[in-house]
Amino acid sequence: MAPKVLISDKLSDAAIQIFKDRGIEVDFRPELGKDKDALAAVIGDYDGLAIRSATKVTPSLLEKATRLKVVGRAGIGTDNVDKEAASKKGVIVMNTPFGNMITTAEHAIALMFAVARQIPEASASTHAGKWEKSKFMGVELTGKTLGVIGAGNIGGIVCDRARGLKMKVIAFDPFLSEEKADKMGVEKVELDELLSRADFITLHVPLTDGTRNILSRENLAKTKKGVRIINCARGGLVDEEALADLLKSGHVAGAAFDVFAVEPATENVLFNLPNVVCTPHLGASTSEAQENVALQVAEQMSNYLLDGAVENALNLPSMTAEEAKVMGPWVKLAGNLGSFIGQLTDEPIKAINILYDGVVSQMNLAALNCSVVAGIMKKSNPDVNMVSAPVVAKERGIQISTTNQDKSGAFEGYVKVTVVTDKRERSIAGTVFSDGKPRFIQIKGINIDAEVGEHMLYTTNEDVPGIIGTLGGVLGKHGVNIANFTLGRAKAGGEAIAILYLDEQPALSILSELEATGLFQQIKPLEFDAA
Repeated sequence: MAPKVLISDKLSDAAIQIFKDRGIEVDFRPELGKDKDALAAVIGDYDGLAIRSATKVTPSLLEKATRLKVVGRAGIGTDNVDKEAASKKGVIVMNTPFGNMITTAEHAIALMFAVARQIPEASASTHAGKWEKSKFMGVELTGKTLGVIGAGNIGGIVCDRARGLKMKVIAFDPFLSEEKADKMGVEKVELDELLSRADFITLHVPLTDGTRNILSRENLAKTKKGVRIINCARGGLVDEEALADLLKSGHVAGAAFDVFAVEPATENVLFNLPNVVCTPHLGASTSEAQENVALQVAEQMSNYLLDGAVENALNLPSMTAEEAKVMGPWVKLAGNLGSFIGQLTDEPIKAINILYDGVVSQMNLAALNCSVVAGIMKKSNPDVNMVSAPVVAKERGIQISTTNQDKSGAFEGYVKVTVVTDKRERSIAGTVFSDGKPRFIQIKGINIDAEVGEHMLYTTNEDVPGIIGTLGGVLGKHGVNIANFTLGRAKAGGEAIAILYLDEQPALSILSELEATGLFQQIKPLEFDAA
């Protein structure tokens, strides 16, 4: 029997035709996306569900979806899909992460032109019958310095377009290597230098704990007088109140925002300020982008339903069902190893070297590699998945190498991940015990036996008395409970490490208090998926 797909949001005729051409039965019922009861009544008849943003894939809907194998989202955002519930039901969730890159980059360039020449205000004035030619004095882009915060997929396109406009492009991206920057024709700089030099600043980073409020009041004060700021990435990257104050004072000459901290943005401190251009999150709103993501999701879903190929999946590795039964714990280990070392690494990564030893060396290494790289890259790009992670790494000039070898130690198999930067090499190894749970067995060459915890605190220090007492004393004073801990050292009096398992992560002020003791070379809170 041919697979059957339901399209419950608006998709193009060409996307519908792809399903039909591949021999898949398809029902186009976009009205169901806004009628959860009607959708729940029919979802049990379908193997695939193609959606945009209107359809909500909830646990209750998934309970009714007895045949459902795959949900395909035409676009990148999957907030309307409960991915944990889908995983438990064995339903793959796919998105199309690369369909709107050009569209969003072009919107950023358009807003830069608009704010440079005050086009919206000039247009409104002229429509009103005024002829205020002298009022709207603009600036040229040619020869100006553009500061790009985030030089990944979209930011990289903006860099390319800006160079075509004869702008000087500088970029801040902790994960951009010097070699990749040279190939892009941009100058890699630190954030403070970008703020002080840029005539225009454009943001192209996801919203994470590390990027939230990256243009804070303090950082905005460091900008060059007369700067113009463009944000087509995510709301929450810029302190909007502080920006409004600097616009009023004249320090910031203009701003153009497509995204806001609270959306829908029916009111905002930036609204109605002079030379502020605002659009309602139009970054991906072109007919070409909407068509691209529709065609991509149809192709991806068809490939999976007919051939078992997994593309741009957010909740499963690229592997067969048979492999998954054996490899599941090792895939989880690989992701944990990547996440651990990724959270420790703040410098641009040049290379990722992965060693597979023993039984794991005979498995599907491509899937394991994807899990390692995704774990590493998630620190800088939370939207990355196991399929897109190697693409993102390649675009950033990161070399990925794999070595597999026969059993060489006490474990039946293990995985060792080494990350190479300009400053250092950092490695971590792990294995899967008979209980199916992943364990860390070596960090920086120091042998340990550490489980994976949801909230972990990692420290390095010289092996001297009092370290555990200091950690326990400071954390206890602030009410942070230590559930367990693991210690390791290279030799007596040498380098030592400690991993504390906490009920919650300590506040930054507590970490600062620990750092002030002078006992620790590194203190790093680590977060892992509880599942």
